[in-house]
Amino acid sequence: MSSNLSLSCVVWSETGDRLYSFEQAAYLTQTSVLLLERFVRLGLIEPVGIMLRRQDIFRVVQIQRLHRDLNLNWVGAAMVLDMVTEIDQLKAQLRAYRAELKIRN
Repeated sequence: MSSNLSLSCVVWSETGDRLYSFEQAAYLTQTSVLLLERFVRLGLIEPVGIMLRRQDIFRVVQIQRLHRDLNLNWVGAAMVLDMVTEIDQLKAQLRAYRAELKIRN
């Protein structure tokens, strides 16, 4: 199996994130560049210029899984992921608040 992906060219963002071309991301997520571009247009992933971050690739895989397993549309799947993230953040804030209360008492 021949691949057009260059493994020798690694691109990093200014913040230190590994960046992937849309072609690399499509290969890794077993999808198409067109679908990734659609996800960008829908606001489901946010590219860094013309590249995607590792977290975008993970998000695409999670969206695909929710779409396949629960029959959610793309936007609905992304909304579920966003809600899970927000719930996790709220739980972390609650734990921190409770820990602070214990220290004060």
